[in-house]
Amino acid sequence: MTSTHETHVTHGDTLSGESTHTLNPVSEDEKTWGWFAIFNIWANDVQSLFGYSLVASLFISYGVGGWTAFAALIFAGLFVMWMVNLSGAAGEKYGIPYPVFARASLGTAGSNLPAILRATVAVFWYGVQVYFASTALALLIRSVTGIEGGTEIMGLTGVDWLSFLLVWAFHIFIFWRGMGWVETFLNIAGPFVYVVMIGLVVVLWQRSDGQLLEATATIFANPEGTFWTELKGFVAIVGTMVAYFAAVMINFSDFSRYAKDKQTMVIGNLAGLPLNMILFSALALLTTGGAAVVFGEEIINPTEIVERTDSVLLGIIAAITFFAATVGINLVANFIPAVNGISNLAPEKISFRKAGLITSVFALVIGGFWNSFISQFGISGFVNTLGATLAPIFGIMIVDYYWHRGQHLDEDDLYDMKGGTYHYQNGWNHAAVKAFGLAAIFSVATGWVPWFSFLSGYAWVIGAVLGGLIYNAFAKNNATA
Repeated sequence: MTSTHETHVTHGDTLSGESTHTLNPVSEDEKTWGWFAIFNIWANDVQSLFGYSLVASLFISYGVGGWTAFAALIFAGLFVMWMVNLSGAAGEKYGIPYPVFARASLGTAGSNLPAILRATVAVFWYGVQVYFASTALALLIRSVTGIEGGTEIMGLTGVDWLSFLLVWAFHIFIFWRGMGWVETFLNIAGPFVYVVMIGLVVVLWQRSDGQLLEATATIFANPEGTFWTELKGFVAIVGTMVAYFAAVMINFSDFSRYAKDKQTMVIGNLAGLPLNMILFSALALLTTGGAAVVFGEEIINPTEIVERTDSVLLGIIAAITFFAATVGINLVANFIPAVNGISNLAPEKISFRKAGLITSVFALVIGGFWNSFISQFGISGFVNTLGATLAPIFGIMIVDYYWHRGQHLDEDDLYDMKGGTYHYQNGWNHAAVKAFGLAAIFSVATGWVPWFSFLSGYAWVIGAVLGGLIYNAFAKNNATA
């Protein structure tokens, strides 16, 4: 292999025995993640404050019965499980991350397109989630010391800024130790959050004088409408939950590459998606029901529930829990794809740690300015639009890997940046780029054109299907030309 093959280039920094570069195929010794680690990827992905509020609202805002809502959640979990088993198969088989997998379909240079799109979305939300995690630490400091923070600077008090910088530094500490530490944190945070959620249910049970189940049953048995009303609500819930997991679906090979084997990945996804969805949704429903009895209203924001309990101890525990949950989802949904995407821009020069530091610098700016500047200018809408354009990439990658390559990749050529099977035309597969451009028009239109707004819930799925179909047509034409 020549020096153009980055796998044998010795550079960067070794991470506790890991490959010298984050894009290198992981060795068999590094494939240590069991089903529980895969389970905790999904546990941490759903256990954010937004995830809790989203799931709790499904039983209230969609106008369907409880069984319909639960059926939709289970169906969505099974559908996402199927999708990530598809997208993660190459990562598990070859030990490669998402940007390298994308080289097979878009080209060695063309892979920078999906990699940088995913990285841009991830970097932005990574910075925002660092800020949100810091609010949990600020809550902890205030609960313990009683200090409010004083004068605000750019929308943050002294306590807020201290919390933000500490959380920012904590993220650096975790990734600096390597993926082994990331796995350890996820394995601790996932179960810990569930333990605290169960504890909160117990507290609400006691304060509701045993009426928690009755209130929960009332919410669960939300007055059912006609068959078509229930069906419409079912479809809407499935679309909402698929969109929620869309970001991780496309780059799941970033995690499946560490799975011990394919069976481990499949079992982990089964436990982590439909089963995890049932557990988390049940706890969210019980908590919402308990709050309805204790506080007289259905509260879907867990921070508000904790604040109303007026318990310093519960406030401290909740702050630690919110912190763990937010850092967990940040590592899963934002940090890893950002690092791999940035590293793919210059594989010979940007190591895991360097890419992590670049991500952290952006996070410092985005998170620091989020409260006072960025959130007021609708930038999140722009970033979400970029995220929607990733849907066609998913379809293109899946069709290319399963239909055109029969699940076989030439690993050496994936790392040959100047020639080989996946270099195509100067590093770009024009069939894939054209398919991406055409399908992405639809994805963008669903977010910005009112006529297509009714499809927004399923924009990701439709965009993925369109990308795959158009790519298949172009690729066949190229093959017969």
